[in-house]
Amino acid sequence: MFQLRIHGRGGQGVVTAAELVSIAAFIEGKHAQAIPSFGSERMGAPVVAYARIDEAPIEITEPVMSPDLLIIQDPTLFHAIDVFTGLVADGFVLINTGRPLSDLHIQDVVDRLPAHHVATVAATELALRHLDRPTPNTVLLGALTALTDVLRLDSVIGAIEQKFSGDVARRNIEAARAAYESCST
Repeated sequence: MFQLRIHGRGGQGVVTAAELVSIAAFIEGKHAQAIPSFGSERMGAPVVAYARIDEAPIEITEPVMSPDLLIIQDPTLFHAIDVFTGLVADGFVLINTGRPLSDLHIQDVVDRLPAHHVATVAATELALRHLDRPTPNTVLLGALTALTDVLRLDSVIGAIEQKFSGDVARRNIEAARAAYESCST
């Protein structure tokens, strides 16, 4: 089973990102679940959501405590909570930032993970360019497909098409593709 945890802030589409992961997995014929976690439910407050993907039915429903992948939609959370808690030894980390990893002060995490398991993408900037909104969720899902082989880009595109329609879908797809192409490790 592949488990992921998405950290962000209210208004960044964290819950929608988890839902899109599960839809993309279903498109690939896999079993999946998305689990939102709500706290204060206000714009800008820390938010977390979880998703699981497996070839077999998934029977557990609790929060993901040992993620294979962390998606960090807001790197200011590094100073607010320990987003890296439970990350498996060979896990992946995808961070929404245009800054170099050395500027994030997480070198201890980077050093303990395998090479090329930590990636950054300027997702908010790509979202602003393609969506005219600072919502990095679909952008980061495009990058996820470049970082791991857990989902294919065409499945994420299919999930976006199922969730959104018209111009909104088209623009989110463009943003996801741009992130796929720019994802840096």
